[in-house]
Amino acid sequence: MGIVKIITDSTVYLPERYKKDLLIDEIPLHVIWGEQIYRDNVDITPDQFYERLSKEKTMPTTSQPSPQEFVELYQEFLDDGMDILSIHISSNLSGTFESAQKAKEILGADNITVVDSRFTSLGTGFQAIAAAKRAQEGASLQECTRAAENLRKNTHIYFVVSTLEFLRRGGRIGGAAAFLGSALQLKPILFIDDGKIEAYEKVRTLSKALQRNVEIFQEKIKDHQPVYLGFAQATAPESTAVLKEEIFSRFPADHFCEVVEAGLSPVIGVHAGPGAVALCFAWEE
Repeated sequence: MGIVKIITDSTVYLPERYKKDLLIDEIPLHVIWGEQIYRDNVDITPDQFYERLSKEKTMPTTSQPSPQEFVELYQEFLDDGMDILSIHISSNLSGTFESAQKAKEILGADNITVVDSRFTSLGTGFQAIAAAKRAQEGASLQECTRAAENLRKNTHIYFVVSTLEFLRRGGRIGGAAAFLGSALQLKPILFIDDGKIEAYEKVRTLSKALQRNVEIFQEKIKDHQPVYLGFAQATAPESTAVLKEEIFSRFPADHFCEVVEAGLSPVIGVHAGPGAVALCFAWEE
């Protein structure tokens, strides 16, 4: 039994301290802008991306890493005698999970486990953190996998976007399509359900949408603790500040085992657009 290496992908956009302290690696997805291909968070940062997005007439698209990119990354850690747990964005939102599975088949390695997180952003990130903590305790590949899958059962993401147009263009709109047309003067609250973006409800203003997100959080967590809590945003620090203030006025700090603030990576930004803000939370059974 080797040391377990946790790999996730750039849509998680974990703060550097988690990647450094827990030794989590991220494989980049791709942003395609005209003739140029950028590695997410490597060749283009969120600040660079959102600034360019505000000026460009041509909209970018995205693509998953190739199986060969996974093979090269996996081989590096296999050569070091490590087992690999690879946790990725929902297979309903990206082909990343499929590429990782193909890479495992190419390598013929029994000590690689690929997990469909059924989420993205910090919803995936929390699973990687939970698994990496277990790996640092010396847990086996199977035990680390169980830690991620256990947390996955109780993971939630509720988010607000400035417009549904980016989701529509990118083909990721899912059940949120029900809000198209009627949502021009409204703020839709969306969530991820079984790996897909779905409509939750619509409210009239951003402030009411943020308040409603906090109410949903309170309804969902009930007496569960400790809770993984995360805020992810694209050029929306004010909205994040509102969510934080509301939640921390209702719950003491010791209610949470992790509090993570993150941006939305360029790949996620292609589909969510600027102004998006997400409230992510999870707990272990």
